[in-house]
Amino acid sequence: MRKALFVIFHGFDPNNGISKKIFYQVNALKACGLEVHLCYMDETSGKKRLIDNQVIADYGDGIIGKIKKRTEFSSVTQYAKENGIDLVYLRSNHNASYFTIQMVKQMKKDGMKVVMEIPTYPYDSEYKAQGISHQIYQDILFRNQLAKHLDAIITFSDYDVIFGQRTIRISNGIDFESVKVKKSVNNTSKELNLIGVAEIHTWHGFDRVVKGLANYYSKPQKYIVKFHVVGYFFSKEGEAKFRKIITDNHMERYVILYGKKHGGDLDTIFDYCDFGIGSLGRHRVGIDRIKTLKNREYAARGIPFIYSETDSDFDNRSYILKAPADETPIDINQVIAFYRTVKMTPSDIRDSIRDLSWECQMEHVIKSI
Repeated sequence: MRKALFVIFHGFDPNNGISKKIFYQVNALKACGLEVHLCYMDETSGKKRLIDNQVIADYGDGIIGKIKKRTEFSSVTQYAKENGIDLVYLRSNHNASYFTIQMVKQMKKDGMKVVMEIPTYPYDSEYKAQGISHQIYQDILFRNQLAKHLDAIITFSDYDVIFGQRTIRISNGIDFESVKVKKSVNNTSKELNLIGVAEIHTWHGFDRVVKGLANYYSKPQKYIVKFHVVGYFFSKEGEAKFRKIITDNHMERYVILYGKKHGGDLDTIFDYCDFGIGSLGRHRVGIDRIKTLKNREYAARGIPFIYSETDSDFDNRSYILKAPADETPIDINQVIAFYRTVKMTPSDIRDSIRDLSWECQMEHVIKSI
């Protein structure tokens, strides 16, 4: 294979974790020797489909634009054929339909290999938990038929088969050049600083940390523990609920909300903090096995961390504390005691996941197709 087309069905936010991940994947494919072109949507003014910043289809605005965005893919198949694309890498937006099936069938007819990444699987429960199951009715109807025409499904789960199609199992990767390692280990003799970074949803379970802090401070404490929360909330309702938990438990002094931070500002916060808070509420949306980007970022930063799901890349590592997958408040005394057992330096922790680089993951995909 020489040329690849990486297709996503939405646009970009330069500071969004998912958008960054896509760019890392594209760069990793290039590092593996492929010429890679990126197809995406621009919805800032009307709806346009672009490849490498060049408009290949302008759908206009309003209802017509919305419909064409979901149904017009001939511009993509034509580009792929005319430019000698060998491999098409689709990133599922849970948008299986008659039209995406026709797109894949045409690509296969033109001699291309076509794989599709499903970022989170299973995902039906996430929609159900948010009360928006209706958004994937069409996907549920067509996804098995779509999968049948693919060469493989890329998954970060432990499933060997998804929708009747074989999988290529990889891990969420890390772009080490973009993630700075923590400069040094802080003096934690009097204080421990926890950090949680996310686009905050209910499944992050950060409320369990707040309630754990409330339990911890229910007795006088000389040893200070603070929770630094970085990122915006997915919904205003979720933010209001989280803030109420903080105020109801009188934890305003110990829970600091930064909002969205990136670049040098985020690096500074990580250098100040000691211990990462991963997802603590995946059970709320029926997910047990998942390989999150956040776990990998914490390890690349060089800090120990806690989470409650099953992540086979980390479950048995000495710098990992596993929390129960339930609604119990996080035991802060346990966190403090565990942190004191960690002997690895930030560089040691970072080096332990070198095999999780995006280049290693994409190389596995190429070899498995």
